[in-house]
Amino acid sequence: MRIRKRLLVLAAASIGVLATAAAGLAITNGQPDGNNHPYVGLAVFDVNGAPSHRCSASLLSPTVVLTAAHCTIGTSAARVWFDEVVQGNPEYPFSGATSFDGVAYTNPNFCNPCGNGLHNFALGDVGIIVLSEPVPLAKVNEYADLPAAGLVDTLKNKTKIDFVGYGVQFQAQIPGNVLPQPPPFFRWAGPRVRLYAASELVSGNFKESAQLMKFGLNPGGGSGGTCFGDSGGPDLLGGTDTVLAVNSFVTNVNCSGAGYSSRVDTASALAWINSFL
Repeated sequence: MRIRKRLLVLAAASIGVLATAAAGLAITNGQPDGNNHPYVGLAVFDVNGAPSHRCSASLLSPTVVLTAAHCTIGTSAARVWFDEVVQGNPEYPFSGATSFDGVAYTNPNFCNPCGNGLHNFALGDVGIIVLSEPVPLAKVNEYADLPAAGLVDTLKNKTKIDFVGYGVQFQAQIPGNVLPQPPPFFRWAGPRVRLYAASELVSGNFKESAQLMKFGLNPGGGSGGTCFGDSGGPDLLGGTDTVLAVNSFVTNVNCSGAGYSSRVDTASALAWINSFL
C-alpha cells in the first residue's frame, strides 16, 4: 500500500497502460521527436503476469535499458518498443514481434530506507531492464551515453536539457461532481508517441540535490515539461546523448511547477548501472 500511494505522486509518473481520458489542453510543450533519439523507448511492465503500467526508458547497450526504479519495482516482466509511434500497434501492451522483452531490476538503494518529505521517498530512483535478445543497431542507430561521475555538479544554472519520453500530453476536463474521483493519471491522455522538449536546469543546493536534479516545468515560459508516462525517460545534456538523470517525480497532478529527476552521475548509481553492462 505504501508503494502504491507513492506511485500516485511519482513524477512524470508511470501511467496505467489502459487508462484513457478525453483530450484537453496540451501542457507539456513537446514536439514529435522523429528519429532524433531512437534509443528512447516505451516500456510496459507486468505485475502478477498482466500488463500494469508504462514508462519511458533509454537503451544503453544492445540488451540494457535504463529507466526509473518506481517503474521496475514489484514487476514480473517488461517489454520495450523503440518505435517513434507505438499508438495503434495491435500488439501493445503485450509481447510480440515488435517488442523487445526482458526482466526488470530495481536499484537496491531505491527508497532504502524511505524517509518523509517531498524528496526522500524517491531517492535512488533508477531501474534497469535486461532484454532477452539484443536490439539491432540498425533499428536504433545509436545508444544513450552514461555521464562522467559528478558531471551535474559542474553545470551552470539554466544549462540546456532535453527531455524525451512517451508521456501523456492532454488533461481531461472532468466535472467535480463525478464520483468516485478517478486517480490523477486517469485525467490524462495522449497518443503513445515519442516526444521531445527543451528545458533548463534549475541549479543550486536544495534538499537531496546530491541525488536529484530540479527543473522548472513552465510551458508558458517556453520550457518543456514532463508528466505521467515520462518516468524513467532520460534527461539529456542539451544537444547530446548523455543521460544526466531519469525522470522521477513532479509536485502536483497538473505536471506544473517543479519536476525532479534521479541523477545517474553519482558514484553509486553508475556502479550499479555498470554492473549490467
